[in-house]
Parts: sequence; structure tokens; C-alpha cells
Amino acid sequence: MADTDTAPFWRTKSLEEMDSSEWESLCDGCGRCCLVKLQDEDTEAIAYTDIGCKLLDEFGCRCRDYPNRQAQIEDCVRLTPETVRAIDWLPPSCAYRLVEEGRDLYWWHHLVSGDRDTVHAAGVSVRGKVAALEDELPLEDFVDHMVRWPLRLPRGAMQRPAAQRRKG
Repeated sequence: MADTDTAPFWRTKSLEEMDSSEWESLCDGCGRCCLVKLQDEDTEAIAYTDIGCKLLDEFGCRCRDYPNRQAQIEDCVRLTPETVRAIDWLPPSCAYRLVEEGRDLYWWHHLVSGDRDTVHAAGVSVRGKVAALEDELPLEDFVDHMVRWPLRLPRGAMQRPAAQRRKG
């Protein structure tokens, strides 16, 4: 086991023990949680769409108004340790979910790679995959945009490329 003085914070701290800077740095910038999700009224099952929140920067895969997002988006979920445990729609690649489950971050996470662009290079982010933003389509069309890919990891995300293995 790694010495706690040299081990990265996400391996040694629980979500509750992280300070606000550590907490915010866990976000990998994939944008998957900013995709519109539909919930079946009967079964309560959640389905992802390829429609982004109206505040999603489709290229940068970040919120265009992060500090004020909850005032603008009624159903925007603020992640806390409690919500991470309670919601079941976080993507399998989500660092908050991984840490809560006692797992390590993937090679493409910027805290591991040192580069915020590796999430895009690995094909994990929503860059190039968003069909529209939610204010660009009528609500009745959302069901035609249900997708499964946000709940899967692309093949390239599973194993670190040879060039990345040599770096770290």
C-alpha cells in the first residue's frame, strides 16, 4: 500500500474528507452528467439522451455558467457525497463514483495524466457526440434521442496507450 504522504488524495480520503478544491478537481470534464436524462414514470428507469443541458459547452464539455447553474436549471443536481451515493445515473467513469466505490481513477483523468485533454482523446467526453442542446428541440423529440453510450466506457478508455504508459 502506498504511503499516505505520497499517495494522491483520492486514494487516501473519503468524499467527505476532501476540501472544496480537491472535490472540484475530481470532475474529469467529460460532460456526461450534463446530458438530459429521461425517467420512465412507471418504472422510474433512467435513460440518457444525446441532448445536452442548455448550459453545456459542447466542445469544452463544461458548464458555461457553473457558479449560477442551479439558479438557471431547475433540475441541475449538485453533487455532494450524499447525492453521489443516492443517484444511480452517474456514468461508470465518474471520478466521484469511482472514489465512493473505492476504485482508482482511469489513466485519462487529468489528475492522473496531468492533461485535461486526455478525457477527450480517450473518447470519454461528450465532445462531438451531442446532437443538440435542450432548448434547441421540442420536448416531444427527446425520446428519439435516447442513447446507451454514456453508460459505457469506450475501448480506448480502458487501457492506457503505450505513450501514456511510458510517461507515468
